[in-house]
Amino acid sequence: MEVCVDSIQSAINAEKGGASRLELCSALSEGGLTPTPGLLKAVKEAVSIPVFCMLRARGGNDFVYSAAEIEVMKTDALLLRAVGGADGFVFGALTPQGGIDIKACQDILQVTAPLPVTFHRAIDVCHDPLGAMHIIAELGFKRILTSGQQDSAERGIELIKNMVSKGRDQISIMIGAGVNKNNVAHILKETGAKEYHGSARIFLSDAVASNRPKMGPGDSAAIAVTDAELVSQIVKEAKCVLQD
Repeated sequence: MEVCVDSIQSAINAEKGGASRLELCSALSEGGLTPTPGLLKAVKEAVSIPVFCMLRARGGNDFVYSAAEIEVMKTDALLLRAVGGADGFVFGALTPQGGIDIKACQDILQVTAPLPVTFHRAIDVCHDPLGAMHIIAELGFKRILTSGQQDSAERGIELIKNMVSKGRDQISIMIGAGVNKNNVAHILKETGAKEYHGSARIFLSDAVASNRPKMGPGDSAAIAVTDAELVSQIVKEAKCVLQD
């Protein structure tokens, strides 16, 4: 299980619950943006499992980046390697037509090599996911995170199953989006995937936040944190399938 986290406490809780790897981000409320080197350094000191860093310079689900934005992410990757000791990265980029931005991917892979890189859910908004999967594998990505182009992996089972079958000898397919203790075994069994991804978060309320002025459109009194027990329950359910 890979758990996406955006805080030190979530990282600690994820490892305690049995996670095998972390996807470290900032701003999971935005779908996950590039974490700071300081956060990575602190997380690496707090856990012993691999930590992959998101490379995403801004929000928005178009995943179409300018040359300047690619330069930002290249610099971020170098800093995260040098300062924090990243174990791998998570990245994806598309063309305005919905295809894989080969040049952008090559630029990122050049500065992250030889560390493994996951192509994230940008594939879920590309126009040809099966064709894109083969391009992504040939570029050198190690895995693809996907919901099967649906709002949840459970709804995307048919496409995920097809991707797992067609990509079996090329690249690992990791299921993500809406994966929980009640559906993880079913999705893994139906798709044949061996890796899965989730946040396993609960929301903690800030009792005094209601008396404070809003700091922006995403401001909330609830603080999201990964729950170790939820991670443990998901891992337990998945093992029933993966150990068969």
